[in-house]
Amino acid sequence: MTTPDGGLSAGLGLKPEHFDAALAATDAGLWFEVHAENHLVDGGPRLAWLEAVRARHPVSLHGVSLSLAGEQPPDAAHLARLAALVRRVEPALVSEHLAWSGTDGRHFPDLLPFVRDHAALHRIAAHIGRTQDVLGRRIAVENPSHYLRIDGHDWDEIDFLGELVRRTGCALLLDVNNVYVSARNLGFDAGAWLDRFPGDAVDEIHLAGHSSDPALGPQLLIDSHDAPVADSVWALFRRVVERIGPRPTLIERDGNVPSFAALMAERQRAHTVLQQPVAA
Repeated sequence: MTTPDGGLSAGLGLKPEHFDAALAATDAGLWFEVHAENHLVDGGPRLAWLEAVRARHPVSLHGVSLSLAGEQPPDAAHLARLAALVRRVEPALVSEHLAWSGTDGRHFPDLLPFVRDHAALHRIAAHIGRTQDVLGRRIAVENPSHYLRIDGHDWDEIDFLGELVRRTGCALLLDVNNVYVSARNLGFDAGAWLDRFPGDAVDEIHLAGHSSDPALGPQLLIDSHDAPVADSVWALFRRVVERIGPRPTLIERDGNVPSFAALMAERQRAHTVLQQPVAA
């Protein structure tokens, strides 16, 4: 199996409780992803932990706070720290969300939506360009989950993502669970949406579990990362791989974290899909 990164297959989001097991794992193509913000330090145990894992396995840095869709450019000090971490661990992949999480010096613990108008396209392209210039490499931008309809869009979401790729040279991180959650919440066909996604730009795929909203139930799905990947999401993942070929694929789990062995079983399922023949 060949992937654009040079050989990564399926990976896991790395948790501290799985540190020893991760170091000992020897599965072909295995890699690990961490949130970059947990390691933006000059030293100490967190950075030592990451460097030890990096000595044994490829790693990916996944950001949650650059606020690429925000009104202000990414914070210069934050970018400098991220660039130092990139130089230190030489990650196989670097990614960030297409969302905003801060404005006027205030920061919010969420990935917030925006209107896909022409001004947003120009602004986000500039923010991605600035980020890539500072890091000295391209990043992958992740499609968000949607929970409500927003009026005022000038751009279809896939066309918007494709134009960002064209303008900035960035890659895309395709989160299949986000697509499924958004399709259920907004009422569109997830499979048809994925069939239009610009596959040549995909550097990474994410798979995760979701849950029903505590108040509204299955009328509103939440990208909760606290459950196994649903069968419906696995089916969409197979559909994507059949069309675009294998890409480094991550199993995300941030709540109700099971044993390392249980996560590796999900990882193996993704690895198996990535080895299937590509449709002609």
